[in-house]
Amino acid sequence: MSYVSSVADSRRAARSDHRWLILVIVAVAQLMVVLDATVVNIALPSAQHALGFPNSDRQWVVTAYALAFGSLLLVGGRLGDMFSRKWVFITGLAGFALSSALGGAAVSFGMLVAARTLQGAFGAILAPAALGTLVSTFREPHERGRAFGVFGSVAGGGGAVGLILGGVLTQYFSWRWTMYVNLFFAAIAIAGALAYMRSIRPDSRPRMDWIGTVLASAGLFLIVFGFSHAELAGWTAALTIGSLVAGVILLAAFAFAESRVSHPLLPLRVIMDRTRGGAYVSVGLSGIAVFGVFLFLTYYLQQVKGYSPVASGLAFLPMIACILLSSNSSSIVLLPRFGPRALIATGMLLGGGAMAYLTQLTTTSAYAGSVLPALLALGLGFGMIFSPAINTATSGVARKDSGVASALVNTMQQVGGSIGTAALSTVALTATAAYLTTHHVGRLAPATAAVHGFSVAFAVSASLFGLGALVAILLLPSRSRLQELRDAAAADDAAVALSPAQAHDAAVALSPAQADAMAASSADARR
Repeated sequence: MSYVSSVADSRRAARSDHRWLILVIVAVAQLMVVLDATVVNIALPSAQHALGFPNSDRQWVVTAYALAFGSLLLVGGRLGDMFSRKWVFITGLAGFALSSALGGAAVSFGMLVAARTLQGAFGAILAPAALGTLVSTFREPHERGRAFGVFGSVAGGGGAVGLILGGVLTQYFSWRWTMYVNLFFAAIAIAGALAYMRSIRPDSRPRMDWIGTVLASAGLFLIVFGFSHAELAGWTAALTIGSLVAGVILLAAFAFAESRVSHPLLPLRVIMDRTRGGAYVSVGLSGIAVFGVFLFLTYYLQQVKGYSPVASGLAFLPMIACILLSSNSSSIVLLPRFGPRALIATGMLLGGGAMAYLTQLTTTSAYAGSVLPALLALGLGFGMIFSPAINTATSGVARKDSGVASALVNTMQQVGGSIGTAALSTVALTATAAYLTTHHVGRLAPATAAVHGFSVAFAVSASLFGLGALVAILLLPSRSRLQELRDAAAADDAAVALSPAQAHDAAVALSPAQADAMAASSADARR
């Protein structure tokens, strides 16, 4: 038996007993983080009435979470690479649960916003640790496809689940239970992590890149804040422009600094590969679109069609079902056969077609004929995008970089969602106001203007999906290139575990491509 096969067999045996239970634990944690971005939206009117804060402050309940989460994700990812990922994962779960309890018990607007900020901060620790655990647990292509099918279903459908859960809890219990419910999710995940996860510390702990930490956190904070402020004050406001420009400058400085420091927060080797870069862009563009869909269709169903919170949440069930079906079939069956390029491009085109279909909505449109077909197409499209993109974005990543690579996936999704919510809301409000200026007569004018604004936003989303399809075609790899990345990852795992002499002997038995990857990985491991 070769050195490579013996190392691989020992690693498989070490984790084979509980890896599927670990997948369930990670999925529960990811669901808690993703649905929390939308579960509070439906509860906001009730929370506002109970705590007595004005409409102008309402957005901060959502924005505070996004700001903390988006700006600290890279730091959270690096913590998972520096310490035992099990205990980083549990710390994130416990902190998220306690922050949720604080929010549920809030007696003032300030207390609620503080709780949401803490939720975002601990979510930034938890999310990369969850995905990093998945990346390091499932290395074989077939099992990896199944695992990422489940994870992609949660990433794509968790927001819609949040709408349903938020509607049920708000309508039948209290808005406070949209916070308290996280205690149940966290308790299940913590118990599972304590029972089944192994505590493995890195052999050589990387140092924290404090310069990169400050630049990245401040830059991401300003980008998210700038887009959020645009929704309130407009794109021409000095604070909006200043925040966006300063954020771009700080991120550029961050990229420059990372090429100079010895222990970078985000090693440029993670993102310079065009395969992973294309996957990250695909996740970001999809994040912009998916949160826009949830936001505007929720407004349309509740404010225009008169649906209750529960009914509007249940209206998204067909999309969730299609996401589940498409995510698993894409990762398990289609990705090994066709590669990410064909799948993600097709998913983007399905999403763009669905958004174009939604531009035809009117105040009298029926759900079955005008909304349901688009939801079905979107569900299939999202499933073909998220699972393959997340899988591809973490393929070929060394174990020592898996935390920060996972954090970047979450960063793109979260920042994309924040940008989509703010930017598309501004587009919709501007179009609505312009429509009312010229069509202000009539009892139905406000509702008609609102639907017009939604349609313009859907058209913009359709264009973004078209851009995403182009990115997928130009940047994402074929099936053969994806296999090369997986071979490199397998070689890296073996090289880290072997001595230089053993690595040389093992490389003799490998194919030329695998031998090259083994040599490079062994040299990198020794460094």
